[in-house]
Parts: sequence; C-alpha cells; structure tokens
Amino acid sequence: MLINCVVYQEGRKIADIDPDAISDYLDRPGCFVWVAFRDASADELAKVRSEFHLHELAVEDASSGHQRPKIEEYGDTVFAVIQTVELLPGGEIQVGEVDVFVGSNFVVSVRNRSEHALVEVRERAEREPHLLRTGSGFVLYALMDAIVDRYFPVIESLENELDDIEEQIFTRGQGRLNVERLYALKRRITTVKHAVTPLLESVGHLTRGRVPKVCEGSRDYFRDVVDHLARINAALDSLRDTIGTAIQVNLSMVTIEEAETSKRLAAWAGIFALATVFAGVWGMNFEVMPELKWAWGYPAALLTMVVSCTVLYRRFRKTGWL
Repeated sequence: MLINCVVYQEGRKIADIDPDAISDYLDRPGCFVWVAFRDASADELAKVRSEFHLHELAVEDASSGHQRPKIEEYGDTVFAVIQTVELLPGGEIQVGEVDVFVGSNFVVSVRNRSEHALVEVRERAEREPHLLRTGSGFVLYALMDAIVDRYFPVIESLENELDDIEEQIFTRGQGRLNVERLYALKRRITTVKHAVTPLLESVGHLTRGRVPKVCEGSRDYFRDVVDHLARINAALDSLRDTIGTAIQVNLSMVTIEEAETSKRLAAWAGIFALATVFAGVWGMNFEVMPELKWAWGYPAALLTMVVSCTVLYRRFRKTGWL
C-alpha cells in the first residue's frame, strides 16, 4: 500500500505527487523523490523497480520481507534491510522489517509487519532542510536512526523484567518458574540481538573506507547510528551474561532447597528408626525378659522411646537439619 510519494528539491518539499508522475522529476538537478510503502504488493514493487531501475535480487528480497539486516550495493543504488523490534502487550516481541532503496535521485522505503509508522522521520527531515539538502543518503540515516532509537525502550523493558526475576530468585518454591522465565527472556534477547548485530556490522561499513556515493554526505551521521547500535549490543551482551549467572544461582538455590528437604527427611527417618529399634526389641516374644513381669514395663518402654526420640530431635534441630 502506498503511504506517500513526495518530491524534494534542495532540501525542501516541492509537492506530493502521483507515482505515475515520478519520471517528470528524476532529471531535475538537486531533486529526489521519496516513495513510502507499507506491505507493498508485488505490482507496486514491480512498478518502482521499472521506474528506478532497481536490481531484481534486491526487489526479490524486499518482496519476501524476511531478510537478515544488511546493506548492499547494486551499482549506484544502496539497498538496506533494517529490522524493527516492537513489544506486544503480552511482553512478546514482534519483528518487522523496513527495506530501503537509495539512489542519487530517489528513496523507496517499504515497511513490512510493523505497526509503528515512520511519519516522524519525514517530519524530522523536513524540519532540517540543510541536512536534507545533502541528498537521499540523509533519508536513509534518518530512517535508520528512528528505527534504532526504538530499540532502547525494548532493552529497558527487558532489563526491568530481568530485575523482577532476580528479586524472586531467593524465594522458596519459585525455582522452576524462575528458570522458565529466564529462558523465555533469553529467547527474546536473542531475537533483538539478531536484529542489532548484523546491522551494526553493516552500518560500520558506511563510516570507514570506501562509502557508497549516495551516503558520503551523511558519513558522520551514520557514526551516530553505529554508536547507538554498539551501546545496544553491549547492553544485550550484559543481559545475556546476567541471565546466565541468574540461571546458575537459581539452580544452586534449587539444589540447596532439595538438600535441605533431604536432610529433613533423613532426620525424621533417623528419629523413627530409633523408635522402631526399641519397639522391635521389646516386641520379641522371649520367655526370659524381665520387663514382661513389670507392672510399669509398658509405660517405661514408651517413656524411653519418647525421651530418646526427643533427645535426637533436639540434636537435629541444633545442627540445623530440622
């Protein structure tokens, strides 16, 4: 679906145009066309491919909508794949994709599986005509910067969830639930990292060495994106390390709880074993047993068992087994 099609010249918006009129503006000096789609159809992609002479492999990647973050060059055109990461109400993460084709006189952005619009990117670019004047490469930076900035709230949410789990680690009986929550959190962190790490490597190539011609004027701004991505990547690595430590601590707590339970069971088994010994001895039906003729033999036997078990119980309590 077409969102908008706008012409800019010397950093300022000229007009919203119909896609059929794009060719009328491509040859104007200092002019470029910015076309934005959401979940573009095959016919729409075929039309822009013909209009801007896009490479068929890049268009094929954009039509599939499930690509690894990357930045590739096809002649004078740069093709960028940027993944969007959005938190759903239930805490799950939805991964979308923005595919951007950038040429000297055009920008085509295709947003897939993403609920958050990028209208603020266009508004920002139009508020900074001195930067937009540098060309279509600045639009690529602005789109990339806006998407990367949306990673930060996701990272903050993951950090808060990890803090909540850590507070429950030393709560008895929460071991299994904590491990399940930690592994679910680790899976979401891995999802975000798959969006960040390849993009960090790709954008780094736009800041050093040979830079595509359309991006030369925005090289310094891409360094800012690299810095943000590096911070996010470091935060994700820290979260993964902390989760690994939390899992080990949680498993240690489970082991300690099981050991304490085993000690309690062993202590009670010892107490009942002592009573069983006494009962077994006095339960033997021998002829010569002095206790059999005593009037207080039965109460004395019960008292002996109670006193012995009480002494043993107090010893176990003192050693911390009960």
